[in-house]
Amino acid sequence: MRSATMDSSVKNQKLKAGTFKRIVSFAKPYKFALGIFLFTVVIDALIMVATPLMLRRLIDDGVTKHNGGVVTSLAFTVAGLAIADALFSAFGRLFSARIGEGLIFDLRSKVFSHVQRQSIAFFTRTQTGALISRINSDVIGAQQAFTSTLSGVISNVLSLILVAGTLFILSWQITTLSLLLLPLFLLPTKWVGKHLQRLTRESFNLNAEMSSTMTERFNVSGALLVNLYGDSKTEGEVFSTRARRVADMGIRIALLNRAFFIAITSVAAVATAFAYGLGGHLAINGTITLGTLLAITALLARLYGPLTALANVRVDIMTALVSFERVFEVLDLEPMVQDPESPVELIATNPTITFTDVHFTYPKAEEISLASLESAAKKEMVESGEILKGISFTVEGGTSTAIVGPSGAGKSTISSLIPRLYDVSSGVIEINHQDIRRYSLLSLRRRNWSYYLCETQNLRHVS
Repeated sequence: MRSATMDSSVKNQKLKAGTFKRIVSFAKPYKFALGIFLFTVVIDALIMVATPLMLRRLIDDGVTKHNGGVVTSLAFTVAGLAIADALFSAFGRLFSARIGEGLIFDLRSKVFSHVQRQSIAFFTRTQTGALISRINSDVIGAQQAFTSTLSGVISNVLSLILVAGTLFILSWQITTLSLLLLPLFLLPTKWVGKHLQRLTRESFNLNAEMSSTMTERFNVSGALLVNLYGDSKTEGEVFSTRARRVADMGIRIALLNRAFFIAITSVAAVATAFAYGLGGHLAINGTITLGTLLAITALLARLYGPLTALANVRVDIMTALVSFERVFEVLDLEPMVQDPESPVELIATNPTITFTDVHFTYPKAEEISLASLESAAKKEMVESGEILKGISFTVEGGTSTAIVGPSGAGKSTISSLIPRLYDVSSGVIEINHQDIRRYSLLSLRRRNWSYYLCETQNLRHVS
């Protein structure tokens, strides 16, 4: 059902060249664990087919021929297979967890470190929730490419080949009839999947609205505004309305899931009944044995699951790959302000600061936003224009200079340019006659520049 909640439009996405190669590079540190994990998947598929065949022998060679020794030995064999399957499953889950959590750790660490290097302009344009979504939802979606998606595809393909091949060997008549009933399984999946995708998108949006309400009201600024100018009763009603819509949507999704489950199990019951009917007549005619009939019905229950899953495999794979691409978008975004290739450490105790014909304009949204990040960059409503125009002055070492002017005149902007929170549009800022773009960012930013420059709107406030 995970596939049914995914947007099928994802499968039409075109990945950037080199995306798959980059994905493989993340898996290299885990290639041994990945190999062990896939081996357990193969063993699980083989055991799934072996158990019904053991049942066949138990009936035909043991029960029918009144051979207690065969019955006992096969019963112990089936029990041994069940225990082995459980052990391999636990073993595989261990390696799956190591791979998945390792990938999550690697991706989150890389994204977090990279975002920390971004300029202040990036954070003023980018919504925090969008970045958190990349580190949480998209990273988890990416790691599923190597755990649930990869194992699911291999397991389902292998199971389908083994089960279908075994069924054809046991009885091609029953197998053909079973495959003819396959559309009865796929049609409910497609119909329910289409509706679940729509409801799931609506559910995500409703949850986002509810979370947004809590985020805005539960911080200091929001709580202050509500207490001063708002109405707590009205705020409670707004939140209750949104929470009720989330609850109603959850009920609709739950009912649709249950309807899908009932439809699939009903179709499976009908298919099993047809298999028993045709198989029963074949057993009466001596075409197949009673043990073969029971083995076929047991295998049929393991045929439709892989077929239904593989019908959605393209959506599964593309969803995982697109999650990787969304993570790579963040990692590929170069910071606007970067360290020079050979940075110089600023070690002077009382440096001299010189501004020479400095011009500055705040960067536009399109200069620092991510290409396909949903709601990441706010649309530019009003351009800032040129904030600083030909600013030149010198602050001698060991002195303090007051920057006086009304709000919006550019006082804070001047202070922000010295530690290179932004870079100048033109002109030069020097410290000890050295362009600040030659110094390392760490040495520039670990100093308290308010000792040298202070901002005020009134000169009387300067001591």
